[in-house]
Amino acid sequence: MQEQPTSAQVEAATDAFRMLSDATRLRLMWLLSSGEYDVGSLAVAVGVPRPSVSQHLAKLRLTGLVETRRDGRRVLYRARDVHVRTLIQEALFHAGHEVSGEPRHG
Repeated sequence: MQEQPTSAQVEAATDAFRMLSDATRLRLMWLLSSGEYDVGSLAVAVGVPRPSVSQHLAKLRLTGLVETRRDGRRVLYRARDVHVRTLIQEALFHAGHEVSGEPRHG
């Protein structure tokens, strides 16, 4: 029998899924899973105003899904780690199967 996750783990996972339930944040995370971007580049890529992107990024940082680094005067954002990148990829691959009707993997 597999060991149950702790209450803290379940709470952290719930917070992450809550953040990812927003379409704009999920689109941002898809981009951030493949590289680093500044707010302006992200705003253009997802077609959302910069202030809105900044607010979404702040929420994603608070839940530990995104981290930043400074490059001169710019702040670059990226997915925090391989676990977050895998979570985003798997969620969207699953959605791809749902939308396309492709057979599921075993």
